[in-house]
Amino acid sequence: MTLHSNNGSLTASEMTQLSPAALGLIAEFFKVLSEVSRLQIVCSLKSGAKNVSEIIEATELGQANVSKHLRILTQAGIVSREQRGVCVYYEIANPILFELCEMVCDSLSIQITQQSEQLEQLGKLRRA
Repeated sequence: MTLHSNNGSLTASEMTQLSPAALGLIAEFFKVLSEVSRLQIVCSLKSGAKNVSEIIEATELGQANVSKHLRILTQAGIVSREQRGVCVYYEIANPILFELCEMVCDSLSIQITQQSEQLEQLGKLRRA
């Protein structure tokens, strides 16, 4: 089962034809990213590979929590791990993840701006 066409992206038509199994894989990917602590870890890795101690320092999360979430992120293929001497370093396995996050942030920013404008219009109507 593939989730991409020859050029690497799905067309709108191809998206509507995905099997439930393929959609399940996509849902699992987003489910992994739906936890705040995991997003904190992902954001801490944007500047490059870090070991657990550096991730703990960057995120201010506890060691057990960081280890648990790193395991989940690694199993999902979002983060890769590399042994360097006595330390294990983690890094983002696919940098396109940050493009995805930027698209989501941009979309949320637009949505919040629109909602703010609507609330402002409602406020003007109340005062009128």
